[in-house]
Amino acid sequence: MENFTFYSPTYFVFGKETEHEAGKQVKRFGGSRVLIHYGGGSVIRSGLLDRVKKSLKEEGLTYVELGGVQPNPRSGLVYEGIDLCKKEGIDFVLAVGGGSSIDSAKAIAAGAVYEGDFWDYYRGKPVEKALPIGTVLTIAAAGSEGSPDSVITREEGMYKRGASGEAFRPKFSILNPELTQTLPAYQTAAGITDIMAHLLERYFTTTKEVEVTDRVIEGLLLTMVHEAPRVIEDPDNYDARANIMWAGMLAHNNCCGVGRVQDWSSHKIEHELSAVYDCAHGAGLAVVFPAWMTYNMHHDVMRFAKLAVRVWGCQMDFDHPEVTAKAGIEALRRFLISIGMPSNFAELGAKEEDIPKMAHTACYGDGGCGTIGGFAKLTREDVESIYRLMF
Repeated sequence: MENFTFYSPTYFVFGKETEHEAGKQVKRFGGSRVLIHYGGGSVIRSGLLDRVKKSLKEEGLTYVELGGVQPNPRSGLVYEGIDLCKKEGIDFVLAVGGGSSIDSAKAIAAGAVYEGDFWDYYRGKPVEKALPIGTVLTIAAAGSEGSPDSVITREEGMYKRGASGEAFRPKFSILNPELTQTLPAYQTAAGITDIMAHLLERYFTTTKEVEVTDRVIEGLLLTMVHEAPRVIEDPDNYDARANIMWAGMLAHNNCCGVGRVQDWSSHKIEHELSAVYDCAHGAGLAVVFPAWMTYNMHHDVMRFAKLAVRVWGCQMDFDHPEVTAKAGIEALRRFLISIGMPSNFAELGAKEEDIPKMAHTACYGDGGCGTIGGFAKLTREDVESIYRLMF
């Protein structure tokens, strides 16, 4: 295990009807003039936005609103939010929605206290200062409610990039599993896939002797394997929703990634798909991850075999561990298909002629060094090969 520091100061309020505490928590963390940032009509139709606004009013807080966040959130709305914060003297940003709304809120919060272009942070500048952020979560997926990370799509060129910094960790996050019960099955499944991908990005490591975090990751993956079919069959299953929601946070606040090299090339490969084709991030990952695993299995076949045995219940073939590893990859693929995720490139609406450009952008775009990945260093040619495996 490698040396590490870990600090996760977010205050979590979990359970039924907890959105009524939004105003109380904003006030607790020093907010007085709030930007409420959200996506489309679902938070309005459900009455959630009204409940949140009422809670702010009850605490004597003023607010302005900025809706319109899209999946794969766009830089244009971030710029609009930054200007609004500066104009209105905003001192707290409250995201109401899923990972897209939260990631956009983080970008706005950083840009509002920065004299330069907020996109500098998405080119690699560390995020050291931002307005305080709170969240009311409506989708278990991205884990942004507890993480120091944000991903934004730049409309000029249509590519996605991430930024990170402790200032991005929300001051508080409200997690009410009831708010996820109206999600379509496809969106629920895409969220589950995103959670599993966050765990797998950390599981595939070159660091030795990381049994504690290995077991944490495996346990969370097993939870998803258990709960996903239950929630797809019964969307109103509160207990399954609750376990998935908390697992989503744990998967990405980095408690299971400390002290180990992490990979993240699958996310970079998928970011090109969702930027170009605007597919759901989780759906893209469902196609990318089995292909990435197949391509990179030879780097440490025993790690792939261990995952197959511990999570998917495959029999260990010590004479031919690659057989076990392949069985685990196939088990993952079958599981993702069983919950309604796509299985190939065409189902994402992707086109073969776009592969060279996407591979180049994944490795070189916006100052990239030419290789991606911590588990295996992938070149543009490697990334092209992985895209082609997705057929």
